[in-house]
Amino acid sequence: MNEERIKSLLDAVASGRTTVEKALKGLKGLPYEELGFATVDTHRALRVGFPEVIYGEGKTAAQMSGIIAGMVKRKENVLVTRLESLKAAKLKKKFPRAMYNATSRTLHIKSHPVKKSGRGTLLVICAGTSDIPVAEEAAVTAECLGNKVERLYDVGVAGLHRLLAKSKQITEANVLIVVAGMEGALPSVVAGLVSRPVIAVPTSVGYGANLGGITTMLAMLNSCASGVSVVNIDNGFGAAYSASLINRD
Repeated sequence: MNEERIKSLLDAVASGRTTVEKALKGLKGLPYEELGFATVDTHRALRVGFPEVIYGEGKTAAQMSGIIAGMVKRKENVLVTRLESLKAAKLKKKFPRAMYNATSRTLHIKSHPVKKSGRGTLLVICAGTSDIPVAEEAAVTAECLGNKVERLYDVGVAGLHRLLAKSKQITEANVLIVVAGMEGALPSVVAGLVSRPVIAVPTSVGYGANLGGITTMLAMLNSCASGVSVVNIDNGFGAAYSASLINRD
């Protein structure tokens, strides 16, 4: 249940187009729905502006199907992250309108058009092609949350001229998400070029001493450039959510 649906319901009661009893029936799903295996936060969009997002890893297709069915019934937009392809195929059979992005491992169902709420462009930058899955999770999430998103991929510090050639696009963005593995230098470089917030996403891309992204994360936390915030390893979703809050009207 989001703010627009609540307003619509109240307007309908005020104008006599619906009864108080029918309005109460429509509000019965607030503030949560018990499914046994999940307690779905149906109040979240009303509180924070975005509905609950389903973390797909560790959930069965049947469990996700139960959660999604309730969200679709309430006309909420659905986003599932960390979803493997086999489970996605099962969900698409049940929900034909679902769109699955195999690169980002996200599934999205539009129950209503996504209202653009961002003040400006949200730019997702990644260092290498191997970082694209995490970058795409960030980009898809940001789009689902109502942002205008642009992508700039494979512009890492090993070939800095590739990044500098896109300086206009970089400096015009309102918020930047910078995804990198290895030594994690790219967010520092980008933050030194712009006057906007930079959210750094360390990835687990790299050889042994990368330590599954820990080396990258520590490097980003120690950035010498001001204005860099760091999320958890491979957490494109978290970066996009924070960026959306910053970019919101």
